[in-house]
Amino acid sequence: MSSDVLTLAQQLIERPSVTPEDAGCQQLMAEWLHKSGFHIESMVFEDTTNMWARRNNEGPVFCFAGHTDVVPPGDERHWHTPPFTPTIKDGVLYGRGAADMKGSLAAMLVATRNFVSKHPEHRGSIAFLITSDEEGPFINGTTRVIDTLEARKEKITWCVVGEPSSTEFVGDVVKNGRRGSLTGDLVVRGVQGHVAYPHLAKNPVHLAAAALDELARSHWDDGNAFFPPTSFQISNIHAGTGAGNVIPGELHVCFNFRFSTEVTDQQLIQRVEQILNKHNLDYSIKWTFNGQPFLTDSGELVAATQQAIQYYTGRDTTLSTAGGTSDGRFIAPTGAQVVELGPVNASIHKVNEHVRIADLEELALIYERIMENLLT
Repeated sequence: MSSDVLTLAQQLIERPSVTPEDAGCQQLMAEWLHKSGFHIESMVFEDTTNMWARRNNEGPVFCFAGHTDVVPPGDERHWHTPPFTPTIKDGVLYGRGAADMKGSLAAMLVATRNFVSKHPEHRGSIAFLITSDEEGPFINGTTRVIDTLEARKEKITWCVVGEPSSTEFVGDVVKNGRRGSLTGDLVVRGVQGHVAYPHLAKNPVHLAAAALDELARSHWDDGNAFFPPTSFQISNIHAGTGAGNVIPGELHVCFNFRFSTEVTDQQLIQRVEQILNKHNLDYSIKWTFNGQPFLTDSGELVAATQQAIQYYTGRDTTLSTAGGTSDGRFIAPTGAQVVELGPVNASIHKVNEHVRIADLEELALIYERIMENLLT
């Protein structure tokens, strides 16, 4: 089994699938799944390639979800080895996507093949939902596939997303939810002028300072047992022409909320605009909604995942909702139970991204055990 997981991971890494490119990764996966009796459906939306593969037509439906796209490697001179040339050193596999998340995809495929060979008459269905638009704008990827499935009343019961959830050892952390994400792009308008004649201008930086301070100091909620309190962070701020003697005419501010289930995106929008209006600002704001928070706090999937990790590693699992967003936010609203389980995430999106080969082998065993717990 180990050689198959490694070989598959290498074959996926050597395909330079920088988002939203798939670079043939899904074709390779489809060939594997077809041999195990899966019906393969390619869904191409605009610049994004997606795959929905399913074995059997009955419920319940166990689904593996993931993405073939990777972030750009950056300056390749900083890599010890070429990012799209999978390289093994001291039991570690290096390459862009090794941890996020081509290693997970390889483990899913091998686990599924082994499970089906042992349990050809398993109950329910097994499915794969794969996209090439998770690292990009996430417009034409998983969300479009879910829309298609919902339109034809095709439901996922349990979903394991292969995001690299682990911190030090495989399975030490499983993500059973994620915070919501809401971005605001704010423009505060003033009047441009000469710094020597401030009475003839209106400095939008000065005008907005009190409002931005109030936003930064505001308490949005207390969080709950699974989520920390909602966080407001300014990520970009810009004003001016570059000249030192010009009062700017506009201030541009980009900020983001990572929010808990204790508040909604509409409540956050209302509170922000109330603060801006209170300070009598001349402003416009564009809101980008990136996803609702979701939570699978209990149920068959969490239990099956925890048992599988304990069975192979002897470790208890920490359930966590920390970190960024994932495509689980598009799947959970359909009623599916969703968890994220993958390799150690210490090197993701960095130069010299890597994963321990033994971790991928262990992950494949855990994935297979989860299916055994749910489908036999």
